[in-house]
Amino acid sequence: MGTNGNEEVTSLYSLSCRDRRFSKHIHDNVHGNIYLDPFFLQFVDTEQFQRLRELKQLGLTHMVYPGAVHSRFEHSLGVYWLAGEAVHTVQGHQGSEINIERNDIRTVKLAGLLHDVGHGPFSHLFEREFLPRVLNGSEWSHEDMSVKMIDYIVDAHHIEIDSAILNNVKEMVLASSANASQNTVNEKRFLYDIVANGQNGIDVDKFDYIVRDSRACGLGCNFQFQRLLETMRVMGDEICYRAKDYLTVHKLFATRADLHRTVYTHAKVKAIELMVVDALTLAHGELSISASIQEPAKFWKLDDSILRQIETSDKQELKKARDLVLRIRRRDLYQFCNEFAVPKDKQEHFKDITPQDIVCSQKNGDTPLNEEDISVSTVKINLTRGRSNPLESIKFFQDYESDYKFPMRDERISHLLPAFCQDMIVRVYSKKPELVGAVSKAFENYQLKTYGMKAQVHDTPEKKKRRV
Repeated sequence: MGTNGNEEVTSLYSLSCRDRRFSKHIHDNVHGNIYLDPFFLQFVDTEQFQRLRELKQLGLTHMVYPGAVHSRFEHSLGVYWLAGEAVHTVQGHQGSEINIERNDIRTVKLAGLLHDVGHGPFSHLFEREFLPRVLNGSEWSHEDMSVKMIDYIVDAHHIEIDSAILNNVKEMVLASSANASQNTVNEKRFLYDIVANGQNGIDVDKFDYIVRDSRACGLGCNFQFQRLLETMRVMGDEICYRAKDYLTVHKLFATRADLHRTVYTHAKVKAIELMVVDALTLAHGELSISASIQEPAKFWKLDDSILRQIETSDKQELKKARDLVLRIRRRDLYQFCNEFAVPKDKQEHFKDITPQDIVCSQKNGDTPLNEEDISVSTVKINLTRGRSNPLESIKFFQDYESDYKFPMRDERISHLLPAFCQDMIVRVYSKKPELVGAVSKAFENYQLKTYGMKAQVHDTPEKKKRRV
């Protein structure tokens, strides 16, 4: 399709924006007015998509940040909208060059809308913490389930959709996952990097959740995605950014890392998550929580309400799980003892620390501990690419007159940017308040034995040790 085709796409889009008779108008607290035409409403107005209202975007974070009660429903609408904005931006500026057609726009927007329909309860806790425990190292992912759920929605609701569009939507959803398609996309590769970017991590999914999560938690956010969204350019079938926006790109990754440190992996949030994982594990035998993870027809019925189901049940088989949920309600939480950052030179071959390691570090005469008294959490915070710098995978251009794209390195921009891209933090919790002192002492012994020093920044407060 040449220039005339692109003019047709623009005309169709403008017409749809002007004619609201068949569109649903939603006012979003982040992006303002969002419009859904009948094609997308076919998916939104299904029980499977509406289920996302019952999945909090940040899982259990609202128990520390009370405002963080937003759901994956509004996040998905936001990603849908930004996906459309992104593809329309490059189509508007480079229409005759990159040949974006109407179906391309529809495909990218649908991928944005449906990218999270396969999520389990409590954000990523379900797949990263709970399932590996009850299914011996499960590698189940919400991206894979999203693909299955998309097929199920189409079949169950008899939605008419071109098979090529459907396949491309599913590949876009998987684009940043471990199971991304290995097939080489022959053309318009850049479209697959808009929703979930497996190449360098810049995508509209992050644009939405960084701003939305910051606002919900009452935190300031000085990253402005609009600057990148409005100035990005397709060069050689990949999305590139202006060289002058290098620090804005860096701010995207830095803001995300800051949210992980201060919100997503907050020490008390992790304490509650550890308790919920224990409660789900205790209830699993009775409720068979993982039984539906390969069956979309059953999986869509699983959401955050599983915790309430445990809490209100009278079954004796759920008593231990119920007692643990009641502890959370009454704020009788696992007690954070202390933490240390794994040294940079130890991260590559770091072996997870277990409760057994802590118990075995006790000395004669110490208050005896059991493995069941301790929880250990290892938190990784990075810029999306582990210990690698994602900015090294991004291409930049000088100005719109230039056709040359090039990578840029931090040291050529500023010496204030971090030289290392990952933190690894080990936290230890006591499941019983009266054992905080004993667990803290054993944890210190472990550090001395392993590193020859106390790696933690400060001692556990005496007040916390004396709590009974």
